[in-house]
Amino acid sequence: MSGKTTWTATVGVPFNAGMTMGQARTGALMAVGSMMCVQLGLAIAVTLMDDIGVEGAAWLRLAWAGIVLLLVVRPRRAAFTRNSFLMCVLLGVVTAAITLLFMAAVSRIPLGTASALEFLGPLGVAVARGRGRDRLLWPGLAAVGVLLLTQPWTGAVDTLGVGYALTSAACWATYIVLTQKVGDQVAGINGLAVSMPVAGLVATATVGPAVIGRMTPEILLIGIGLAVLLPVVPFALELLALRRLTAAAFGTLMSLEPAFAMIIGLIVLHQVPGALAIAGIVFVVAAGIGAARAGARGLPVVPDVVVADGGVPR
Repeated sequence: MSGKTTWTATVGVPFNAGMTMGQARTGALMAVGSMMCVQLGLAIAVTLMDDIGVEGAAWLRLAWAGIVLLLVVRPRRAAFTRNSFLMCVLLGVVTAAITLLFMAAVSRIPLGTASALEFLGPLGVAVARGRGRDRLLWPGLAAVGVLLLTQPWTGAVDTLGVGYALTSAACWATYIVLTQKVGDQVAGINGLAVSMPVAGLVATATVGPAVIGRMTPEILLIGIGLAVLLPVVPFALELLALRRLTAAAFGTLMSLEPAFAMIIGLIVLHQVPGALAIAGIVFVVAAGIGAARAGARGLPVVPDVVVADGGVPR
């Protein structure tokens, strides 16, 4: 093969109903796997806060995730257009903001409550992007569940913690839109191999000087496993899920995350939910199932960059 770089596109295949349902089911399973990894990783990160602080836990995850993805994927310039590369950089900045803000939130309010408030971001995407008669049904059901989980009428929630979680929610909405665009334009997980190192650099520039001195060899070693659990594996699963689900369906499916957060919070952090919170879990699970059943999208045309040796950049 010559030294020139050529572009090939995935050939479109007609979808029948069975293929569409299979597409939605696969995307839903990927999203669920991502949420489980996220919440388990967050619970582990919370246990490190006493030693390295909120910023330290966030920096540890992002810095190691960027290094791991660079070493494993080794992205090449030919895998990107100028526009897609800049989009990956922007995604990295947003990813850093989500992580830093959310870790600040869970340091002040329960993990389940923080996750429920952050879910308002995906819920907004679901409402904005949804179509048809179910456009407001599943997000509405999920919203009721979020209210039952957070119980704002009690007045017992830390205001600053809520503010951090809501700002993280806005960033998460942006993250969903950007991730879907990156997944559609960049082959494989090359996009993550750019966005995560950028997120690590942003975290290092903003909080690194204050936290690096707190790190011990043992904590740095734990950080490798933590970065794989969160965010390497879940972000890769989300990227692949968003190739199979509409942004609206994915956003509503994320309503399951507060439920996972409450379960993990109970098992790992011993945060016991009340009766209303359990009822909230039922609502968000129902909304997530409904969104997944109606949320398949056609496979995008993703450019696979063929290099001189005949392979696809890793």
